[in-house]
Amino acid sequence: MRIWKKAAIAALALAALPLGSANAQTYPSRPITMVVPFAAGGPTDTVARLMAESMSRTLGQQVVVENIGGAGGTRAAGQVAKAAPDGYTVLMHHIGQATSASLYRKLPYNVLTDFETVGLVTDVPMTLIGKSALEPKTITELVAYVKDKKDAVIYGNAGVGSASHLCGMLLMSAIGTQVTTVPYQGTGPAMNDLVGGQIDLMCDQTTNTTGQIKAGKVKAYAVTTPNRLKAMPDLPTMQEGGLKGFEVAVWHGLYAPKGTPADVIAKLNGAVKTALLDPKVIARFADLGTEPVAQDRATPEAHKAFLAAEVAKWKPIIESAGVYAD
Repeated sequence: MRIWKKAAIAALALAALPLGSANAQTYPSRPITMVVPFAAGGPTDTVARLMAESMSRTLGQQVVVENIGGAGGTRAAGQVAKAAPDGYTVLMHHIGQATSASLYRKLPYNVLTDFETVGLVTDVPMTLIGKSALEPKTITELVAYVKDKKDAVIYGNAGVGSASHLCGMLLMSAIGTQVTTVPYQGTGPAMNDLVGGQIDLMCDQTTNTTGQIKAGKVKAYAVTTPNRLKAMPDLPTMQEGGLKGFEVAVWHGLYAPKGTPADVIAKLNGAVKTALLDPKVIARFADLGTEPVAQDRATPEAHKAFLAAEVAKWKPIIESAGVYAD
């Protein structure tokens, strides 16, 4: 009888434990799905698979990448927002997580309140490039040229909401001049027309522009990050060209559904931080023209604050441009 009573008391005590603590004691006990809101083979997918491989070793369970494309990343984000908040479904998203709050009129979730931030992962720099025959030789000359020619200048991007689209909007806002914008169905067609001289300017990730720059097929004007790139140290920053405060990078971060227990988030965050110190991850990021964020930026708190700042940064730019998606 005494043994039965002790067992009953122990069972009651276990049942009284907070759900988060109980989950964290056994988490993860099965594979984790990392949702990527874009097609396989792209920059975000590459980042996700590198992180997933390293995180799998740390967590002791397989982190499986699932690609769910469509609607500029909002379809996948919406599914994760509605997933069970147990740590077994997470989202790897880029800057589009912040800009979607202003770009989409009928977003089925709230970017700031329907997710738990796990940690920032990496910032992929962007470069402003032009067709090889474009007259200006420096970023300073280019700004003066664009202000003079205005809508005679043709700027290509990879479509509404793409990183190249956002960079173009920020450029026009920074110099107070509107140019003619041509959206393409992806970076590839836009780059082909830039190399062929059909358009004048483009701004895109280093993963897509470095090869063309080094091959001399396009003219490089500046990098959009505060510091010059190690891979192209002679390329000035936009700020060095007189555009103070001009900064945009295709940053990536990991999210979980709102309500995921704090101790589960802590385990995921620990795996993220470990991955960012993984020599293999660091080396592959370098191949992509990027590097892991500093450890103090890879915390849930830093990620949450950064996301809010990015939403606030892009909102007036998008609203001023009058560009929206349904």
